[in-house]
This record gives sequence, C-alpha cells and structure tokens, in this order.
Amino acid sequence: MTRCRLLPSALRPLPATRGPWWAPALLLLLAPVRTFAAGEAPARVVLKAARLIDVRAKTVIARPVVVIENDRITKVGAGLPVPAGAQVVDLGSATLLPGLIDCHDHLTSDPEHAGYQSLGVSLPRETLYGATNAQRTLLAGFTTVRNVGAAGFSDVALRDAIQDGDLPGPRLIVSGPALGMTGGHCDNNLLPPSFRYKDEGVADGPWQVREKVREVIKYGADVIKICASGGVLSKGDQPGTTQYTMDELQAIVDEAHRLGRKVAAHAHGTQAIKDAIQAGVDSIEHASLIDDEGIRLAREHGTYLVMDIYNDDFILGQGERVGMLPESLEKERKLGQLQRDNFAKAFKGGAPMAFGTDGGVYPHGDNARQFAYMVKYGMTPMDAIQAATLNAATLLGWADRVGGVEPGRLADIIAVSGDPLSDIRALEKVAFVMKGGRVVKNEVR
Repeated sequence: MTRCRLLPSALRPLPATRGPWWAPALLLLLAPVRTFAAGEAPARVVLKAARLIDVRAKTVIARPVVVIENDRITKVGAGLPVPAGAQVVDLGSATLLPGLIDCHDHLTSDPEHAGYQSLGVSLPRETLYGATNAQRTLLAGFTTVRNVGAAGFSDVALRDAIQDGDLPGPRLIVSGPALGMTGGHCDNNLLPPSFRYKDEGVADGPWQVREKVREVIKYGADVIKICASGGVLSKGDQPGTTQYTMDELQAIVDEAHRLGRKVAAHAHGTQAIKDAIQAGVDSIEHASLIDDEGIRLAREHGTYLVMDIYNDDFILGQGERVGMLPESLEKERKLGQLQRDNFAKAFKGGAPMAFGTDGGVYPHGDNARQFAYMVKYGMTPMDAIQAATLNAATLLGWADRVGGVEPGRLADIIAVSGDPLSDIRALEKVAFVMKGGRVVKNEVR
C-alpha cells in the first residue's frame, strides 16, 4: 500500500522564508541533536533486568546480565559478574529483547496529507517529516528500519544524517525512489496529462530498468524497491494487476544482485507475486492475494513475505478524514481482510516472514500495533518477535549486526515493563531503548 510521490519537486511550492530555504530546517533539527546525540556512550555498560528473550533459542533467560563494550555486546548470561568500572543500568522487573526492525516503512511520508492534500508538500518539507518520524520510530523501539520508497532521495539524506550523528533515528537501509512502469503504481502523481510528468523512478523495458537500477545506486540506494503490481493508494489501477513484465523483473533483479543490492517488490496481485518470486526478488511487500502456489514458491525460493496487516484499521477508520481517494478506500475494503486471511495461510504454509508495516500510511511510532494482528492471525508471540528481529535482520543482510542480544552484535536493545510472551501488546509501550550502546530512552519505573 505504498504511498507514492504525488508531485515533482520542481512544481511544489517551497515554504515562504527570509534567507535560505534551509534555515528553518536547521533550527528545527538542532534541538533533537542536542538531546540525543550529545556526548559519547560509556565505554562499558551492564544491563540487568528480570528476563531476556533469546530470539534465536526461543527461550527466556532469567535475571540476565548483558555486558556492552562501546557499541557492541560482549557477554550475555545469567549471574555474570559485573566488570570493574562498568556503568550498571538495572531495569528491575522489565523484559529485555533485541531492538525491533521494520522492513517496510516510509519515514518521509505524513499520513495526515493523503491524496490531493499532499500536492502542496515540498520535498524539503518531506525530508523534515522524515527527521521527526525517525525520532518517533526509534523511541517506539525500532532501532533498524528499511525505508522502501522516498522522493528525491530524501531517505538517503536522512540515513546519512543519522549515521553522522546529526539526527536521532534508527539505522536505515534505504531505496530512494521506487522503480515502476509508466502509469503504474509508482508513477502515480495525480497530475493531468498536460504536465507530461513521470515520477523519477519510472523506467520501461529491460535495458531502461537496468539503467534506473544503476542510477538509484549511484545516488545512494541500499536496496532496490520495485512495483510489480497495482496498488491501493494509487489512482486508476488495481492491486491485482501485473505491471512489470517478466523480462523487466529479471533485468532489475540481475542488475541489482550484480551490484550487491537486494530487491523488494511491491506485489498485491496473485500473478505479480509469483512472477516476482520466480524473477528472484528477495522480498514480496504486501502479498495480499498470494495463493497456495505463491506460498510454495516463497518457501522454496526463500523469498520473505512482508505483509502489512495492521494499517487496514487506519485506512478504513481515518482514510476519508486524511484525504485518501474514495477509490482507494473501496479497494482497501475489498483487500484488507483477504490480506489478513492470506497472512495466516502463508505462515501456516511455511513461507519466510519478516515484520513490515507500511509506516507512513498510518502514524509513525505506532509500528508495534501490528504485533497483535500477527498473533491473532496465527503466530505465537515468539514467532511475531522473531519476525521483527532475527528474520528481519536476515532479510536485510544484517544478521551479523542486529536482530539478537548476542555477543558480537550491535548493542541495540529495548525493554518493556511487561512480558510480551504473555501479552504481545506490551511491545506497544517500549520503556527503554538503547542504540549502539547509548541509552536514548529510559522510562522504566
């Protein structure tokens, strides 16, 4: 249900300012920098809590001690001695678990400006939305995010600012503009034909799509996002229809993999899902109309399904208010429950699954609300947590860095006051967040 760029930046009005356009942006960004990025993390930190969820072993460690050196975890276990000179953070009765990962987000999108309401949003303004939304997402316990689709490489700028310590936010894997065919889901700008405009990710034909893959990588893309089917929040197409041809899909995947990038394919439709899997994509986004053959193909090819089964609530409950088009709301009424039912079938059928929510369709920071739906539609709480940690890290190619509280991993750790294995909704109220050994939130009582 990807939101696509609706107007080229050249046509979008910039905010009225005195002086350079970026001056207000600089003022807005200074406060979070001082709050979250000032100072260095202690060289050695020890975390204590009532329990730790070991997502790899699918067990719980009682009274864990986690030893952190700089930004890495060095020791994990029950009853370990506290090293001399370490700063001890005792979280009492809280539960520790790895920082969460959302594999499908749009940090530069604001759900309050949908449909035609988004036409006046400038590219600089979108980028500033990203700065705010990155902070909200981090404080909600999501320490890693894959951003799949952003105008003007705004997500590349956001990633780099976070890496450089200019902004608080999760670790980002970004795509820049999503690739799509002329007139497809990712060429949906709501402009009349007199503008003769195509979105910046549009390319047609095997050699043209190869060139576009090279272009977005040149400008900073970590992952290639493509639109293989129609969508919900785009005008004039249907989610079930195929868009890119097999020749085009294969060319994209071949070029991306040759250049060391994975491919995420937006695909609601049954045939589009199967085509994308057989072309070799690494993940299917949405997968709403997947059938038994598609589930089998995903299992056999090791293709991850990233199914956003929470945001139906926001689209149908708030979509009209925020300006979503009537045809989009009608498409969602037909698709939302089918996607949830097919999520249950796909999980039961053994397809690899990773956590992804389509943040930006609903308000950022509410990512964890999806966990309850994953449990409702067949997963155990441990399964759902694995989807957002171990599985997600594997999909991103970062299994050696994130996704587990284990020696050698980055010290991205969260804590909740309850026990999410008993009540998965505990993850909706993350009380403690550590990223790279630095505490960015501690509200444990």
